[in-house]
Amino acid sequence: MRFSVSAPLLFLSTILVLDLLSTSAPISAAAAAAGTEQFVVDGKVIELDESNFDSAISSFDYVLVDFYAPWCGHCKRLAPELDAAAPVLAGLKEPVVIAKIDADKYRRISSKYEIDGFPTLEIFMHGVPTEYYGPRKAEILIRFLKKFVAPDVAVLDSDTAISAFINDAGTFFPIYIGFGMDESVISKLGVKYKKKAWFAVAKDFSDSIMELHDFDKVPALVALHPNYHERSTFYGPFDDEFLETFIKQNLLPLCVPINSETLKLLKDDERKIVLTIVEDEDDGKSRELIKLLKAGASANRDFVFAYAGFKQREDFLETFDISRKSKLPKMLVWDGNEEYFTVIGSESIEDEDQGTQITHFLAGYREGKTEAKKITGPSFLSFVNSLVGFKLVFIVIFLIAVLVLILTIGNVDDDSSRVSRREPRNIIASSSSSSKQEAEEVHRSGDKED
Repeated sequence: MRFSVSAPLLFLSTILVLDLLSTSAPISAAAAAAGTEQFVVDGKVIELDESNFDSAISSFDYVLVDFYAPWCGHCKRLAPELDAAAPVLAGLKEPVVIAKIDADKYRRISSKYEIDGFPTLEIFMHGVPTEYYGPRKAEILIRFLKKFVAPDVAVLDSDTAISAFINDAGTFFPIYIGFGMDESVISKLGVKYKKKAWFAVAKDFSDSIMELHDFDKVPALVALHPNYHERSTFYGPFDDEFLETFIKQNLLPLCVPINSETLKLLKDDERKIVLTIVEDEDDGKSRELIKLLKAGASANRDFVFAYAGFKQREDFLETFDISRKSKLPKMLVWDGNEEYFTVIGSESIEDEDQGTQITHFLAGYREGKTEAKKITGPSFLSFVNSLVGFKLVFIVIFLIAVLVLILTIGNVDDDSSRVSRREPRNIIASSSSSSKQEAEEVHRSGDKED
């Protein structure tokens, strides 16, 4: 049966969906002269509304804005963390002001910045907004935000400065240090990848630093992943193309554990993902296999290597037709979207000589000895939720329901009685998360909690 939908009805459906989405230092005299409201950086969170929002954003170089709703439980739990972080961030050499606005009440502002869930944090740098994806506990949030006001490329002139830089950078981001390099060599890439990594050049350092970071000549660019105890070294050539390739390949660790945080990072990477599935990622056999996978990753940087334990990620792995009856460990190649490939003859990994089996799997994939499959299964909704958030899934479902309703109305007889429709109430969906701790610590795009 064919259906025809009138333009006004389609327009109405669009409107319905859009409605759903829907220490003291005064500001400069110039800002005051321009008619903006005066704000004071006193270590407190500034409450904003539609009348002063734009003024606040233009008054400070760095503003972290909490778009919240008064009824949102997650917003209420976030508020004391922001209250604790505010005085510390206000005291930085380059202050970061924390502000908040009731985005449920002031819809014009929330619509302008495409706020689709609560709480949403946006960092405004010189008036330009970027959604904040980092941790939300006060202590970690402070360290994370220091990065936004740090130099694009730090210049280090001693062993002490190098150690302090690495310590202050923390473990959330990878760290790139150019030893014996001029900052101009990586300045462009430092700006481009500032939101994803720390960058520095070391002008003066001792032999002990070379030994500690495992490089034997200069110039050298060393990539560190403190959280994974990994390092890689690049000796050139130091033109933009090769430098950027090295930087992009080292934004992720050699073998990435699958969780709500890393799924977003994987989604941003254009490489295909060699995914290894084990029974339990914490047991001894799995840890040994992961070591072999890291060796394979080091030799095959055109892939991203990742792993997941069925015990830890059952919902996610069911989308790849993995069940309790599946023979594990198992390898597959995933495109990061809805297609994945198994390699004929390498359906699972046996206990003996696993390194050789990994090599055969990769060779089989490169030779095209594969079977293409689509992600399926009852847990696909959970999988999509882990990538983009339940809010978006809800909106898609709502849109489909509206279109079905429109199609039904469009095929009712002209003589049929019409039923008036009320305007839909604004609905904000509460998201679910496979790990409450991860949801509170790290929030990715679309992972809105209310």
